Amino acid sequence: MDDFFAVFLCASLAAAAAPAAPAGETVLWPAPDAALRALSDSAVEVLPDGTASVSTGTEFAYPGACVDFTAGDHDLSPFGRIVVAVSNTTGRAETVQLSVKGETVQGQTPGGSVVLAPHAAGEIAVALRNMPWALDAPLELVGMRGFPKGPGDGSTFDLRRVRSLHVFLKQEGEPGAFRLLGVVADGEGARQKVLPASSFLPFVDRYGQFVHDDWPGKVHSDADLAAARDAEDAWLAANAAGPIPDVDKYGGWAGGPQLEATGFFRTEKVDGKWWLVDPDGHLFFSHGVNAVFTSAETGVGFRENYFAWLPPKDDSGFGAFWSVKETPEAHGFYKESAHVPFDRFDFAKANALRKYGPDWERICAGRAHDRMRAWGLNTVACWSAAAVRDLRRTPYTAKFNTRGPFIEGSTGWWGKLRDPFAPEFEENLRASAAEEAARSGTDPWCVGWFVDNELSWGRDDFEIGRAVVRSPATQPAKLAARDLLEAKYGAAAALNAAWRTDYASWDGFLAATEIPDESRCGDDLAAIHRAVVAKYFRTVRDAVKAAAPNRLYLGCRIAWGRAVVYEECARHADVVSVNAYGRPPMRDLPPGAEDKPMLSGEFHFGALDRGMFHTGLVATRDQGERADCYRAYVGACLDHPRYVGTHWFQWMDQALTGRGDGENFGIGLVTVADAPYPEIIEAVRDTAAGMYLRRAKSGGTAEPK
Repeated sequence: MDDFFAVFLCASLAAAAAPAAPAGETVLWPAPDAALRALSDSAVEVLPDGTASVSTGTEFAYPGACVDFTAGDHDLSPFGRIVVAVSNTTGRAETVQLSVKGETVQGQTPGGSVVLAPHAAGEIAVALRNMPWALDAPLELVGMRGFPKGPGDGSTFDLRRVRSLHVFLKQEGEPGAFRLLGVVADGEGARQKVLPASSFLPFVDRYGQFVHDDWPGKVHSDADLAAARDAEDAWLAANAAGPIPDVDKYGGWAGGPQLEATGFFRTEKVDGKWWLVDPDGHLFFSHGVNAVFTSAETGVGFRENYFAWLPPKDDSGFGAFWSVKETPEAHGFYKESAHVPFDRFDFAKANALRKYGPDWERICAGRAHDRMRAWGLNTVACWSAAAVRDLRRTPYTAKFNTRGPFIEGSTGWWGKLRDPFAPEFEENLRASAAEEAARSGTDPWCVGWFVDNELSWGRDDFEIGRAVVRSPATQPAKLAARDLLEAKYGAAAALNAAWRTDYASWDGFLAATEIPDESRCGDDLAAIHRAVVAKYFRTVRDAVKAAAPNRLYLGCRIAWGRAVVYEECARHADVVSVNAYGRPPMRDLPPGAEDKPMLSGEFHFGALDRGMFHTGLVATRDQGERADCYRAYVGACLDHPRYVGTHWFQWMDQALTGRGDGENFGIGLVTVADAPYPEIIEAVRDTAAGMYLRRAKSGGTAEPK
């Protein structure tokens, strides 16, 4: 390990010690105050030896068993972890998972899993310290997904109010079975620190950090920032070549085979494995990071008392980092409260000014490239600053969104789905593609274009079909659905016979907004669903290739969607991008889909041992486990014959007090004070150093599993 990170990491290990939990263990199940019940599509049988046999069906996504605490909320705060003993009673490998349930929000529930070989036994060991701090009394705190809470507070997970333990399988299309052998809580690990609510405010210091604790790497003065800058300057100079041997200027594998050099990024299958190929004809694995920018803006309005320091708005230096948000964000306090417009402040930019001086923006953009090269990252991925991309020192991806009318009957977390049959959809798309082509269409440093992000495709194969039927008669997708059905049935009477409806004509179908009996119309809803998905991907592909024939179309960053979405994306896109949060094994294309390369557009792991309040979507117990998870995730993608890249989300931690939608995830490669996390940076470097040889030597297969 290099000196800069070795010194920091040793300090981390020494300073990270927390109060130890009590020794010993408590049996949570079987126990008098715990009852076992079956989750949906599952069966549970308690056996004479006190263990339980659990069998699962195929209709529910997460079947298994639940341990309910019959007396109500159960206090697990004195303990450091839960250990669940299980065994696999099937002839294939099973991944048994645990989720600790209470009043919670996404990403904050303690949980874990164990992979069991056929007929093997093992343990799920889950650290409970997912929030290092608690309050001794309730205190109203808003605008954050995670925060310390008092007894009875809502929102963030409270170890004092655990209600049940879910032990389950993720449904993979086959019945499953396992045995639950026992559940204990023990004292291994660290306990929460209880803080007085009466003196908790303010809890954010002048650097945007948590006031009420200390940890390695915390900035206490401007002198700390200067010292960190100087130490890293020396380290970057010594490691400027980066950890990857034999790379070209793009970060491609110059030591590997020489393929056709086209001057653009493209894809090619070599020895049974998909690869990106860089403009010089070298194999390229896109080892990247999203949101490369220096910013962590947070809402200040209506909660000014959270902050120990805020500069005057007319301050000659820091005043530039104030802004006003005129409209609410997609989700969170600043939408639900109707408190708009509201003031915002950016502590990350303030720290950059302190650390690098008035020319901080130019310095930070250049330093991002220096860091990425030294760390072994070769792609400036989605959401990154133009000031970074435009230096053209590291390959980058571009992104734009589709526009146009929505399918009125659609719903989803991020909003309604746009109607790809609407003329405005294609018109706006071609205009956006032309604008992007003017910026990056012929730039050899551009890997490709993403179009859209995490669209609301629905949770089953009928949802878009339902949305179309629910829509008004003038909806373009509904007119297309009528044409599809008319081509199949001819007369409306034939449709009525099949669906058991009473439309007087095809105009009657258009006017209706009720969903008929799905046991009768389900196949047609699925056909409409597929038609909309196919039209979307085909229209986007055509617009991208018309504007920039040599530019890769990288898909739409699928977060949710059934097989049809993957099938149609693979049919039309050059690369199927997925925002795949979790742990290996990775998402793959469904059987029968066209064989195309895949790319993980977003993933991350978070930990709360360095002053942050929320782990993000995948929690780990500390920075060491976070680094191990990085190695495992990227390693699994390197070993997979279809994956051509991984893009971490994101460069910098989110603001402690949350961005506009409340996300305050501790998932950066660097802190808001611009300090790299040494453990995960070491994991990035280790992974990068061997990534090309590992991928070249791993086994390949041509067909989806």
